[in-house]
Amino acid sequence: MGWISGIAVYVIIWWLVIFLVLPWGVQTVAAEDINRGHAPSAPRRPRIVLKAAVTTLVAAVLWLIVFAIIESGVISFTQP
Repeated sequence: MGWISGIAVYVIIWWLVIFLVLPWGVQTVAAEDINRGHAPSAPRRPRIVLKAAVTTLVAAVLWLIVFAIIESGVISFTQP
């Protein structure tokens, strides 16, 4: 796998993982705390930085697994 392909695969894995991580620990705002113009379903503390860090670590581990599988020849993208 070339470095451009590696980056592309990592970005795809990262985006898939972020959508899996975003709902973790979400608590909505209480009904009495809703201000005018805010969605009642908005999270109280989204913790985006923590979720981005977890996503980066999980995506790196998954990318290493994908890289190992591709480099070992188990999956090949070239024609025989």
